[in-house]
Amino acid sequence: MEKITTSNIRNVCLLGHGGSGKTSVAEAMLFLTKGTDRLGKPSEGNTVCDYDPEEIKRGYSVSTAIAPVMWKNIKINMIDSPGYLDFVGEVLQSVRVADSALIVVDGKNGAEVGTELAWDYAVDAKIPKSFFINKVDDPEARFDKTFNELRDLFGVSVCPLLIPIEDGKGFLNLIDMKAFTYDVNGKHIDMAIPASFADTADEYRNILYESIAETSEELMEKFFAEEEITREEAVDAIHVGILNGSIAPVICGSSTKMWCIDSLLDIIIDSYPMYTSRKTETTDEGDVAISETGTVSIFVFKTIADPFVGKMSFFKVMSGELSNDLTLKNSTTGTSEKMAHIYTIKGKKQTEVDVLCCGDIGMTAKLADTNTNDTLTNSPNPIQYKKVAYPEPFLTMAVIPKVKGEEDKISAGINKIIEEDYTIRFENNAETKQLLVSGLGDIHLDVVISRLDSRYKTGAELIAPRIAYRETIKKKFQAEGKHKKQSGGHGQYGHVRIEFGPGEDIGLTFTETVVGGSVPKGYFPAVEKGLLEAMQKGVLAGYPVVNLAANLYDGSYHDVDSSEMAFKLAANLAYKDGLVKANPIILEPIGELKVQIPDSIVGDIIGDINKRRGRVLGMHADDNKKGYQIVEAEIPKSEMTDYTITLRALSQGKGKFTFYFIRYDEAPPVVAQKIIADAKLLAAEEEK
Repeated sequence: MEKITTSNIRNVCLLGHGGSGKTSVAEAMLFLTKGTDRLGKPSEGNTVCDYDPEEIKRGYSVSTAIAPVMWKNIKINMIDSPGYLDFVGEVLQSVRVADSALIVVDGKNGAEVGTELAWDYAVDAKIPKSFFINKVDDPEARFDKTFNELRDLFGVSVCPLLIPIEDGKGFLNLIDMKAFTYDVNGKHIDMAIPASFADTADEYRNILYESIAETSEELMEKFFAEEEITREEAVDAIHVGILNGSIAPVICGSSTKMWCIDSLLDIIIDSYPMYTSRKTETTDEGDVAISETGTVSIFVFKTIADPFVGKMSFFKVMSGELSNDLTLKNSTTGTSEKMAHIYTIKGKKQTEVDVLCCGDIGMTAKLADTNTNDTLTNSPNPIQYKKVAYPEPFLTMAVIPKVKGEEDKISAGINKIIEEDYTIRFENNAETKQLLVSGLGDIHLDVVISRLDSRYKTGAELIAPRIAYRETIKKKFQAEGKHKKQSGGHGQYGHVRIEFGPGEDIGLTFTETVVGGSVPKGYFPAVEKGLLEAMQKGVLAGYPVVNLAANLYDGSYHDVDSSEMAFKLAANLAYKDGLVKANPIILEPIGELKVQIPDSIVGDIIGDINKRRGRVLGMHADDNKKGYQIVEAEIPKSEMTDYTITLRALSQGKGKFTFYFIRYDEAPPVVAQKIIADAKLLAAEEEK
């Protein structure tokens, strides 16, 4: 085989709704090009791309996989990405290094939410888009309906290239106006266009050529003059249209029956762009020219923390030619990394190579100080390529070990998983004494727990997280605390009178108005320290006390028996006596919610916010997304634990939100009573 060059590479990302058949399309390409000796099926757990134990168990993709195929001396790096919303981080990695997007659509279900999201991801990544309407072999598949849905959603840029002939008799290539079908063995057979289909064929061809004409004035003149547009002109126009976004071609077929996979591959190598077609690449310092022969730079877009192999770094060669004898400098950390071994990847299969050209995708293992989003280069002027912007996770659950004492193993395992998944957050919350993991959805977190077990042999479960409440008081009250103890030798004596009241500062506002030396000044700090220590535990439910003012106005001491410790204990006694009588209340954390949702479901979202004891502050049109509103509200944190799941259900996956803590507010009496009861129950369990 000839040496692979940049012009002979196509990087294509497979996007689409979950279950549309993205992995099956990749498998069909691999099988047709003899990259595999069998046609893998996700349902049977034998595909090249879904090789992770979690994917085999679940029957769908949860991570990005690379599936390179060779077709007519062109290398096509198919980047298979998950369709479920919980794994959007993997999708964003895929589109970051892809040069075009192939959006797979289920011919039976039509354009779904995942189809719209896939389009948005490709638009944000500024890469060309195309569609493969899959499963046209299904008796309930409706190409016309699906095509019209795509056109309604995404505009006139959507145009047909390959369409099915009525009743599943065959397919028609609208460029060549040649029809074909497949025999039972999947062999391509030419056929005549049925007379009954002629009008439909002309209608679709007219749509195609109208789109082609939009790519240049010359073709526009030919189209309106009804002059013939040659095949070469049409192919060139489609290539130009895909590049500039004026054309999003539609192809159809069946991945499981191998229908039109050969035609799809032909279209990819003829019309899809190579990496250098974009001319420049975005960096933190601005756009830089892409050079096939210049200094070497690679961008790490994905990491796998394999417990046996170690850290595996997946990268794209952004400029120059990478060889396995180079030492590159990490522009983020400043560390030098030796490229001792570089590989191409097909699913989990690694093939070591000596060289990778500009635009190709590869993997290297055991880089000491390199992570996802890092740039490595041998340029004297280090650059950093534009990083993947990952969504922030807001679904938080507590992790508990199945075997007591394995908290450290859980922490170590999750931190390893975080190395490869930047949409996970993890913290050991000292206040609630829980290990908290945050993800993009319930399936996402379930995969994390499952990987803890399979990779690190640590059993864990997810439970609802505890909320960090606070306590305070609403009125003033004078309290007395006296600590007196005599047990031979020096005794202990401390006596204080303190007026407690609501404070303006978040913590303790301590003052003293003692007159006549009833409490010597030297003991004032001890009194304050005693109160600060006591405030760590409130009198209602044991939560920390905030906004407390305390004025030491009187007391007494003993020349011999008084000590700092005695006055600390006296202050603690006064605290317990005073706060109970100063109208103590529970404070709950309140967060600011901003929800981005379609106009059509604003009423449902506001109704749900009200059910969660939320207060809607207002809403306005989203300047960045037509047909969407942003609703702003304030909601108690305790009501938001399942909001990720609820919003996804209400919006069919189209809604997004952010939620950040802003302050504490008084909890309603009914809510406060439940918080106090739960706290007492928890304390009783901990004492056992």
